[in-house]
Amino acid sequence: MNIKRSGSSGSWSCAAAATALGLILAASSGQIVQAQEDAIAAVRTLTLDEALTLAARSDPALPGVGARRRAAEAGVRQADVRPNPVVGLEIENFAGSGPYSLIDRSETTLSYSQPFERGGDRTARVGLARREGDLASARDRVRRLDRAEQVQTAWVQALAAEADLQIASERLTLAEQFDAEVRRRVASARDPLFAGARSDAELASAELIFDQAGIAARLARANLATFWMGPSNFRLDPTAFADTRAARIAAQGAAEADLAVIAAERDIAAAQLSVEQARAVPDATINVGLRHHWEEGALAFVVGGSMPLGRYDQNRGAIERAQSNRLASESDLVAERAARDREIARLQVSLAARATEARRIVEDILPQAERAVALVREGFNRGGFTYNDVIQAQAALLETRERRIQVLTAFHIDRARLDRLTGAHDRTTVSEIEQ
Repeated sequence: MNIKRSGSSGSWSCAAAATALGLILAASSGQIVQAQEDAIAAVRTLTLDEALTLAARSDPALPGVGARRRAAEAGVRQADVRPNPVVGLEIENFAGSGPYSLIDRSETTLSYSQPFERGGDRTARVGLARREGDLASARDRVRRLDRAEQVQTAWVQALAAEADLQIASERLTLAEQFDAEVRRRVASARDPLFAGARSDAELASAELIFDQAGIAARLARANLATFWMGPSNFRLDPTAFADTRAARIAAQGAAEADLAVIAAERDIAAAQLSVEQARAVPDATINVGLRHHWEEGALAFVVGGSMPLGRYDQNRGAIERAQSNRLASESDLVAERAARDREIARLQVSLAARATEARRIVEDILPQAERAVALVREGFNRGGFTYNDVIQAQAALLETRERRIQVLTAFHIDRARLDRLTGAHDRTTVSEIEQ
């Protein structure tokens, strides 16, 4: 890409861009990893896959992934623990009146009680803990896909900023060439002085637009580089921005990660139902003990047990609530799948429409606009057209190029959203985390 380095106002604008870029990088300098600096410095042209890989390796939430995994494993272990036994000590007839006023009439009982869970409480608890771990894993996959979409969107914005810079460079070139032509005509008294002043104003405006576009392109690359906390001294391939072949590829179904979250919530509701059904079965408690009679100096064994009567609390309300939550989760899964399928279909149509518009702009409209500029400028040099005719023709050409950039930007933003909904980058993010 042949782009002018700066206009007449480029010195201060480049300094401002360097200052802004330095502030951004300085804020994150403490987090830059030398290995990643070497990796990105070696990349002369950064592709989308490379950006996604660098961002996945530098995900600041990675320590939390391992912590949540360990928390889920600990939850399963805790759910598999049996109830603790109870040791008790009772002293009867220790003091009183009449024959019970002497301590040698007391009786001491040392007991051991063990609750026994009936109805599969422990199995149900373990199942619920495992389903909660599955939900945490599914949510982490969704978070990684969301981050990949953010990286892809930043990559598109950087490409669009580079394309805007190219148009700004062409605008500046046209303004410089036309300004030189107008100066020659004014010098030869073929045009009035105001034509030269207006041409100078157009040139100054083109220089300002070019300088601002350069700043925007630098900041867009810096924003992309913040996803891996590295430098932005990379280049982007402009052909990737013009590539609309994705519109011809049939989209896959909704991402498994998104549906896995709802499926895990459904499984949690089913596991919670099992827990509530197990709680409805009363637990038994067995007691054994040893009783000492001080008066006779004798020992006696004591055995007993207890079990609540399910007369009032049968846990029916909790069971009904868990059943309703399970049915609601199943309905949510069906509805979410249908909604995502509709959105995927809409994005597929949108991609095709934008790709067609971008192709027609390149094949039909741009050649005509370029030809019009050439003819008008040629006629202007012969005195057949006015200054306004040239300006209007050049403006129409630049507006056509800008429209193409807008269409391509919308195309790639839709593609990023489509890739997110279909989980196109799920394997990339998972493989980088597992390494």
